Amino acid sequence: MKSMIRLMTPILSLAAAGAVLTGPLAGQVTYPETRKGSVVDDYHGTLVADPYRWLEDTNAPDTEGWVDAQNGVTFAHLATLPDRSAIRERLTDLWDYPKYGTPFKEGGLYFFSKNDGLQNQSVLYVQESLEAEPRVLLDPNTLAEDGTVALTSLAVSDDGRYLGYGTAASGSDWQEFHVREVASGQDLTDRIRWVKFSGLSWTKDGEGFFYARYPEPVESEQLLAQNADHRVYYHRVGTDQSDDVLVFEQADRPDQLYGAAVTDDGRYAFVVVFKGTDPDNLLYYLDLGDPGDPTVSVPIVRLIDEYEAAFLPVGSDGSTILVQTNLDAPKQRVIAIDLD
Repeated sequence: MKSMIRLMTPILSLAAAGAVLTGPLAGQVTYPETRKGSVVDDYHGTLVADPYRWLEDTNAPDTEGWVDAQNGVTFAHLATLPDRSAIRERLTDLWDYPKYGTPFKEGGLYFFSKNDGLQNQSVLYVQESLEAEPRVLLDPNTLAEDGTVALTSLAVSDDGRYLGYGTAASGSDWQEFHVREVASGQDLTDRIRWVKFSGLSWTKDGEGFFYARYPEPVESEQLLAQNADHRVYYHRVGTDQSDDVLVFEQADRPDQLYGAAVTDDGRYAFVVVFKGTDPDNLLYYLDLGDPGDPTVSVPIVRLIDEYEAAFLPVGSDGSTILVQTNLDAPKQRVIAIDLD
């Protein structure tokens, strides 16, 4: 993959400048001219030209026109390739078979995903017993007529009452979380926005879930602005997002990312803290009590507060937690930590 990127980079650079591309990859393709702007930045006395700055305005008519022109050239050339239809037919034959996801059980119900063969996204099914007829609980292929809304995550509450699921539109990293009633198959009014780099984790009582999100961005900067100030929240089913409980934030560390997960017994909620894509992480937790109520203000405990290795909780037994780590273990190991 890296060698392919190195190969394509100079080719794409030439194409962007309006060059004629020749060679075995494309035969001969004439790309539309790309105008050069006059933007020059002064970095401490060094002038750096940025002639294509205008393309950063993704909603500008000039940018949309440039993209349409480039796509016109690309797809017109691809249509001339003699083996393209044969490749499509062969791949279609290879991919056209039923595919199943691993089943799981929550609240006495069985859940599994299935793709009939060529569906863009697998469908989630539920059945009351191993012998019962499965029924469709969520078909993500129906979320948008043009197929541009994707299912990003899902989690069923412990009692099997609710399905929490995330969606993303048009390939965006922004997610929206929704809640569907399993019995009726209908969505509730819950709508959680501005979620990115987060799943959702239900509390033991099935009344709500933890998740992480960013502050609402300015409308014109939703796809362009730098993301900062990730925060952990608790959402109670049936309430508005504005009523969600802020569980954890660190205003002095706007670059950190958070993930929250509740242990199987419902006692603890772990907050895993990352610094960008660095594999090392911090590990904090909340003692929710028994059975656990996150609406009660409880202090967060900073169990591991230095970026020295990876520490990922994988299970618990009472006050003892099991953590997967690479600390002094290049091939990973599982350690036990007694929180008491």
